[in-house]
Amino acid sequence: MTNERYTEMPFRLALRQEGTLWNAYLAASDSMDNAVLLGSIKLSVVKKSEARKREFMDLMTAVVADAVKETTGLDPLFAERGAPESERAGNG
Repeated sequence: MTNERYTEMPFRLALRQEGTLWNAYLAASDSMDNAVLLGSIKLSVVKKSEARKREFMDLMTAVVADAVKETTGLDPLFAERGAPESERAGNG
């Protein structure tokens, strides 16, 4: 058994439907203020293919993981969770 400490990251990967796109942002854990756009994919692509949706999510997660590793030397752990109610805009 390891004796590692885990700290929740002060940011998250936020995926948002915006018009015809599904956008991935690096955002604060509690807000979309000053979020940074990481990537986009046509919404029609991910709606037609669960595999493409998962590939996009995996790619965006890898981009964030690489940045965390490069900056801190640590491999982050990710947990998927739904968007906060205040950000769902009827897409929950």
